[in-house]
Amino acid sequence: MGSLSFLGFLFGVLVMGSLSSSHAHKFLVGGKDGWGSNPSENYNHWAGRNRFQVNDTLLFKYKKGSDSVLVVTKDQYNSCNTTSPKQSLTDGESVFKFDRSGPFYFISGTGDNCKKGQKLIVIVLAVRNKTRHAPPPSTAPVPKPPVSPSPTAETPASPPTTQPPVAKSPKGESPQPAGVSPSDMEPPAPAPAPAPAKSSAPGFTGSVGLALGISIGVSVVLGSFVGMV
Repeated sequence: MGSLSFLGFLFGVLVMGSLSSSHAHKFLVGGKDGWGSNPSENYNHWAGRNRFQVNDTLLFKYKKGSDSVLVVTKDQYNSCNTTSPKQSLTDGESVFKFDRSGPFYFISGTGDNCKKGQKLIVIVLAVRNKTRHAPPPSTAPVPKPPVSPSPTAETPASPPTTQPPVAKSPKGESPQPAGVSPSDMEPPAPAPAPAPAKSSAPGFTGSVGLALGISIGVSVVLGSFVGMV
């Protein structure tokens, strides 16, 4: 059982190694001009047009015995200092593999070639871990504060009506309110009865008697006038 586990682990390592190697790239430094003292394109311009990752490799092609490649520090790069390099490559077809991210500095190990522009800076991109990030926790909605009703003008309460105190009266009499005289409590006097309308009968009777008297007088006058004739 243990041997099967070990074989499975070894198989996984081989698969990962093959995958990583399949994604690695090899770059020919300087293109067709190679590594020389008079390149047609500045080496740093050439590096700026490319993207380098961990496990990628650089291929330096130059004439063996007449030139070399030195891996140096930043200060040695700036001053073209060829003494005590970190690594020296001299086989004419030198391969350098990037084992980390960050900057790498290369210069020529021959004479004043570094000061003539035979130098290179390569920035290797950082490794991106393909890890899933947990989604940010959802924030609970903030409850809205209750809306208070707008104040309304209150109608002032009418003052309570007060009744005058009722004065105690002797037995047999109805109570009277205080401050009211007995005369105010007496019932009002009855209104006088309307006068009877005058009858028009006496006037009518007088008119009839007057007419009767005139007719009698006229008859007497006519009778006497007729007797005289």
